[in-house]
Amino acid sequence: MKNLKNIALGLVMALGLAVGAHASSGGMAWDKAPVKTNDLASLQNGAKLFVNYCLNCHSAAFMRFNRLKDIGLTDQQIKDNLLFTTDKVGETMKSAIDPKQAKEWFGANPPDLTVIARAKAGQGTGADYLYTYLRTYYRDETKATGWNNMVFPSVGMPHVLWELQGERQPIFEEHEEHGHTSHVFTGKWQQVKPGTMTPLQYDQAVGDLVNYLQWMGEPAQNTRVRIGVWVLMFLLCFTLIAWRLNAAFWKDVK
Repeated sequence: MKNLKNIALGLVMALGLAVGAHASSGGMAWDKAPVKTNDLASLQNGAKLFVNYCLNCHSAAFMRFNRLKDIGLTDQQIKDNLLFTTDKVGETMKSAIDPKQAKEWFGANPPDLTVIARAKAGQGTGADYLYTYLRTYYRDETKATGWNNMVFPSVGMPHVLWELQGERQPIFEEHEEHGHTSHVFTGKWQQVKPGTMTPLQYDQAVGDLVNYLQWMGEPAQNTRVRIGVWVLMFLLCFTLIAWRLNAAFWKDVK
């Protein structure tokens, strides 16, 4: 019993530390990601964006291309639209970049993205973090990549989707407090150069990409939830039958 109390106390303390770390980070609030992992059109568009923009540097070593059949794609569609020339449908999603070059260019190897949405869940909701992160890049010539990010300051990853979004700059306000001047983000942006997408179209595209990343972290999630609903319905019906059967057995017993 004492061990159970210690475990419970440890879990509470860990949760408190995680919440405290998030609260003390002083970062901007995260936007709600439009995640619908049963939206096949969104998942297919997200998979296309992932292969074309993310898979150049990031791997998804625990996901096979043929698993995309679960989101409504055929083997032929995968071959025609999502495979590089040397890849096969049954292979895992491997990065095209050389790890040594990646470390030289970015300072570290780009992380595997198979479960990135679940990994970032420790910072709140993983999908919300990714959705906000991919939409808050801005030009910063003081950085080696020429880009910075409001969610992840001094990030080593450049803005790979900049052609779609264009270039933006965050708008800050000056605040005086105890004789010190600070710049606070207003939540507004100034469009410096337009992208190939409108801001609404870009937000929808990022939403599809994050939706795919969320699905990729656990492709069986929708099946698990669907089976769970049927199991609960069965248990409810079985409980009702057992209750009436018990009453019938004991009705003559005084």
